Amino acid sequence: MPHRVAVLIMDDFAPLDVGVPGQVFWAARGPADYEVLACTEDGLPRRCKAGYSITPDHDLSLLATADTVVVPGVHGGPVMRGEVSPAVRTALRGTSARIMSICTGAFVLAAAGVLDGRRATTHWRDTARLAAMYPAVKVDPDVLFVDEGDVLTSAGVAAGIDLCLHVIRCDHGAEVANRTARRCVTAPMRDGGQAQFIERPIPEPSGTSTAAARDWALRHLAEPVSVPLLAARAGMSARTFTRRFRDETGLSPARWLGQQRLAHARELLEATDLPIEEIARRTGFTTPVTLRQHLHAAVGLSPLAYRRTFRH
Repeated sequence: MPHRVAVLIMDDFAPLDVGVPGQVFWAARGPADYEVLACTEDGLPRRCKAGYSITPDHDLSLLATADTVVVPGVHGGPVMRGEVSPAVRTALRGTSARIMSICTGAFVLAAAGVLDGRRATTHWRDTARLAAMYPAVKVDPDVLFVDEGDVLTSAGVAAGIDLCLHVIRCDHGAEVANRTARRCVTAPMRDGGQAQFIERPIPEPSGTSTAAARDWALRHLAEPVSVPLLAARAGMSARTFTRRFRDETGLSPARWLGQQRLAHARELLEATDLPIEEIARRTGFTTPVTLRQHLHAAVGLSPLAYRRTFRH
């Protein structure tokens, strides 16, 4: 049986958010078998702010048969005032499916009580509002998405693509997720968090990007890479480089570098037969022990267990 993805469309839905699950999960076809279906509370059409409607094939009963439920964002309406119908609340709380939200779809989950006691995120413009309306939700304003296991939330619009690719990566491994990203003409994994996209009143100075230094680091992951070395390649002091790096990626240089090394290690574990020692060397972790510590902290698996789980 295919993995059934139910997209729950609300009034004033965000058009792109509704289209993202169908496009990304469909692009994973082949080794992945996702079936994407749309529903509304009553099976009737819903209209968006752009001036058109979507007619679904299903009502809320679809959630009872779904493996994953996706709630796209909304542009205003009752949801943003904390209102969802009892039927929607019951359906979301009663499903055994994995639940995902894109952008302000987090407000639907919060109003239904699904996010109580959990970490969650939404569009950076609405994180403060979500935190104020729902004190029981641990709102993280800095990330592109949050994975709480059976409940996942993402930031605005394009972060929904990031989240869908993350889910495909968890379900089928990095190779399938990377191929899906190529089909969608997007990055398999974007760096950093929302901080890099927040509007700032002062224009960014030109000619001070850390992009070239980041590109160099990605090509030299096996070598010792330090902040002073990267700063020198960018023509900045270490202090200026660190500040600028965080502005552009939402992460410190050390954390960003650790993420890139871990992502490369996961790809090598899935796609090659290289010994763990060699993977540790190629990714800059130096020793298998260090690689094991970082991988276990990220996904809860040792390198050998990860390879057995995700190798295709």
